[in-house]
Amino acid sequence: MWTAKFLPTRLATVSVTLIALACAREQGTPPAPDTAKKRAEAVAAAALAARSTSVPFRVPDESEIRDTIVHAAVRRGRALVLATRDSLPQNVGAKLRCVSCHLGEGLSANKMPYIGVYSRFPQYRTRSATVEIIEDRINDCFERSLNGKALPRDSRAMRDIVAYLAFLSYGVPVGMQVTGQGLPRLDPLPGDTTRGREVFTTRCTLCHGADGHGTNAAPPLWGPGSYNIGAGMARIRTAAAFIKVAMPFDKPGTLTPQEAFDVATYINTRPRPDFARKAGDWPNGDPPPDVAYPTTAAAKKKAAR
Repeated sequence: MWTAKFLPTRLATVSVTLIALACAREQGTPPAPDTAKKRAEAVAAAALAARSTSVPFRVPDESEIRDTIVHAAVRRGRALVLATRDSLPQNVGAKLRCVSCHLGEGLSANKMPYIGVYSRFPQYRTRSATVEIIEDRINDCFERSLNGKALPRDSRAMRDIVAYLAFLSYGVPVGMQVTGQGLPRLDPLPGDTTRGREVFTTRCTLCHGADGHGTNAAPPLWGPGSYNIGAGMARIRTAAAFIKVAMPFDKPGTLTPQEAFDVATYINTRPRPDFARKAGDWPNGDPPPDVAYPTTAAAKKKAAR
């Protein structure tokens, strides 16, 4: 039922073109070789253009869910990402929940929204050097960002979270980009911990506490209750991009790029939990330049030069 409703744009474009070609063949003589080649090239160009075009950011409405059992699973999945630590304390070691990073309940553009995420999996990820499915990505967050334990893939909690993410991709063609996905790109700048501490003291302590360990208003940024060193947010470039677009919470976007990099550098040079498997990340020896720890493959690659 949904397949027809949400047929990917690029496939629809190709299908219409092919139907037109078939009708032309039935109504007259076959097209000349050069004409057929041009039409084939046009089909390929249209498919490529469709794939490279972003679709608009859209939050689906629950009324679009036709199955009552799926509807219940979607609602449970939403409850889990909103109250992750309270709902799954055996899997969450940090004083964080999924929406601590995916702001606006994961429904806000440019603040790491969930919209369209399901449609972008499976995908190849350099950190693991494997093709990952959506369950792998969810467990990455549990083990790293939430400093906890992976969910069993066949557990009800995992199925409900996947159902919720799938719902938030209704209408997004497979593999398509969504306007406002992820974080806006921020050109890298060298951060300074002294300046960063000043920014933190004057702009961040009201919510995150003077010691950075969090308050009732906001989660911890370092210390035992924060994300571990293997989390994406432990990378200075990722943290800076997040801080620039989303912080301070009451005045987002007011920090300069330099201030964002300074405070991200300060935060991510504070103590935080370790991640036991970090040395095995980026097994092809291609870690990003802002990774906060050495990896085995990178060290071997450097030694071989």
